[in-house]
Amino acid sequence: MTADAAAPQLEALTDAARAALVVRSLPIVGYITNEFIGRLPSHVSRDDLTSAGLLALVQASRAYDPTTGVPFNRYANTRIRGALLDELRGQDWASRGARSRARKLTQVEDQLTVQLGRRPTADETASALGVTTRELHDTRDDAQRSVVLSMQGFTADGASLDDHLPTHTPGPEQELLHRERLGYLRSAVAALPERLRAVVEGYFIAERPMAELAEELEVSESRISQMRAEALVLLRDGMNAHLAPEMLGALSGSNAAVKRKESYFAAVGAQSDFRARLALSSFGASAAPVRVRQSA
Repeated sequence: MTADAAAPQLEALTDAARAALVVRSLPIVGYITNEFIGRLPSHVSRDDLTSAGLLALVQASRAYDPTTGVPFNRYANTRIRGALLDELRGQDWASRGARSRARKLTQVEDQLTVQLGRRPTADETASALGVTTRELHDTRDDAQRSVVLSMQGFTADGASLDDHLPTHTPGPEQELLHRERLGYLRSAVAALPERLRAVVEGYFIAERPMAELAEELEVSESRISQMRAEALVLLRDGMNAHLAPEMLGALSGSNAAVKRKESYFAAVGAQSDFRARLALSSFGASAAPVRVRQSA
């Protein structure tokens, strides 16, 4: 029969009829998957095999030619088994040669164990296989690398695998501390001297260019850079004074400078209480910089 003559026969079944074949034959996928799973290691996913089997069933319905006289169930059975084997080969880390050598090694070791009444030595096994000791070790290495362990085997009965894996998601305590730090940062920014606050809010929050801030404050860009650095030091020390006093260290400078810093630290604490800091735990995108025009 020519290909041109065969083509119309494949259209003998309507799309609805082929869909009905798939629905009617769905249990075959489950039967074959169960048969395979019973002979496979525990790390093999049933869901992966089922997906491969369902796809093969659909493809079989499209390729099935009822004029051949072969029942669809038998035709689909063959296609599904082939698809599951292909899926397993695709998941296998080891080559067919490595698997074959590993099976032969196991068989020879079992035979020698029965004959000798003990486990054979490496030299005895290599001699029986007709290979060198080095080749025997390579075969063992290949076999060990091809073994995939199921993580579920290391969990207690009823335990979830997630219970044994580290998580980087912050817990309630870490989340609360993080929000309080953000609240203190808001307070520390609000307590800055007016011109330093204008630089911080303009540069970091509003993301304005340094040249624009310099023009607005009527100073040079280098002065804006100095003010920014000064503000960052104050922010760090102001937050450490309340969150980590041990990191603050002794205040240096003149008595007036020390008093200004102490006054700033007190102002940071007075800006808000714990509840208010949690409410202010994120910077608003619309926060506008303070606009002043004073000489540096």
